[in-house]
Amino acid sequence: MKISFSRSTILFALAALIVLAAMPSVIRRIIETRDPYLFTRQFFEDMLARLSGPGRFRFILQPTVALFLGIRDGVKDARSGHAPFFSALITQKKDRSALLRSGFASIRDLIALAIILDLISQFLILRRIHPAAALILGPVLITFPYSVSRALANRIARKRGQQTSMVPRA
Repeated sequence: MKISFSRSTILFALAALIVLAAMPSVIRRIIETRDPYLFTRQFFEDMLARLSGPGRFRFILQPTVALFLGIRDGVKDARSGHAPFFSALITQKKDRSALLRSGFASIRDLIALAIILDLISQFLILRRIHPAAALILGPVLITFPYSVSRALANRIARKRGQQTSMVPRA
């Protein structure tokens, strides 16, 4: 019997293993210092340190890839006649779960990589790991640019489609 795993499954399993391996020291540090770290002054100072450290390129690369994926999916949405992503998420309750599944399917590998890269950059720069910060920061670097670019690309593609459909064909 041959068992095969998708790339997404492997990436999420790796991220989960890293987070789980870090948990005992994180829990000990929270108990000893009574500092949850997340959204504290130190959290924001460390964020600035990561912007200038060896992991800074990912703050450019990951959102850029998310933008391209969002544009691709937004154009696909427009061609199939779907509403822009953000407005559909808010207004179309019956389609909300399908939209979320579609968006997650497009960026799941990128989210897993973002979490792993955040954990690695924390270790390299800060010499410790804060899993909660990685679980928040990594996906935010991806989902926000993806969602915005998907919605904008849909709107632009729809307007371009309307303009070209108005031009009489010879």
